[in-house]
Amino acid sequence: MDQKPFNLTFFQTDAKTPPRLIREMPHSEQPLQRLYRAGVDRISPAELIASILQTKNGLELAHQLLHLVEGQLHRLPQLTRAQLMQLHGVGQAQAARLQAALELGRRVLQADAGEQPSIHSPADAANLLMYEMMNLTQEQLRVILLNTRNRVIGIPTVYVGSLNTSVVRLAEVFKPAIVNNAAAIIVCHNHPSSDPSPSPEDVNVTRSLVKTGEMLSIPVLDHIILGRNRFVSLKECGLGFGD
Repeated sequence: MDQKPFNLTFFQTDAKTPPRLIREMPHSEQPLQRLYRAGVDRISPAELIASILQTKNGLELAHQLLHLVEGQLHRLPQLTRAQLMQLHGVGQAQAARLQAALELGRRVLQADAGEQPSIHSPADAANLLMYEMMNLTQEQLRVILLNTRNRVIGIPTVYVGSLNTSVVRLAEVFKPAIVNNAAAIIVCHNHPSSDPSPSPEDVNVTRSLVKTGEMLSIPVLDHIILGRNRFVSLKECGLGFGD
């Protein structure tokens, strides 16, 4: 597992200087008032969280929450409701409200304009899955199924675990494409280490997939490896294609 586990030992504030309550702050500096005045895109992550939690010590809780994920905002969706409720003052309602806000953000980023997106470049494929897959703690292999116009008709997950040629069954990768009459596929998998650099096994798997696709007349257009806001196209790198 590449990601560090969450540290559930929270920092302690000095008993002589208790956390500042939001109601004790100048009205203009309270998180919601700052949001109204400056705009939602101008306030800090802690103020955004405090605005969602809506508790009297919401700003202190927000700082503790950011401390819990070591300031890495992308780790917030990984927190369970039980972990959120270990913060003193966060009840079930506050935890659920925060989870709902994070989930809404995820769905907004994944939403399309009423029709399936088209894939015209490696970046299109990477952007389609980056937000969801870059936070996974295990490798997953997903297959973007495309029709003759390069529109996405499905994105099944076909494998979970470290990729290597001894465990990845080629038939399982191509089965969804056959069932859905896909014209072509793009294979995507993530590296939990956040480094999308392809390994020798990634290249070997790609080579096997490309050859199988040629035999089935279902071309593999690319193999995308996703890291932390970065990706590598093996097709662009000439790895596993045409060798």
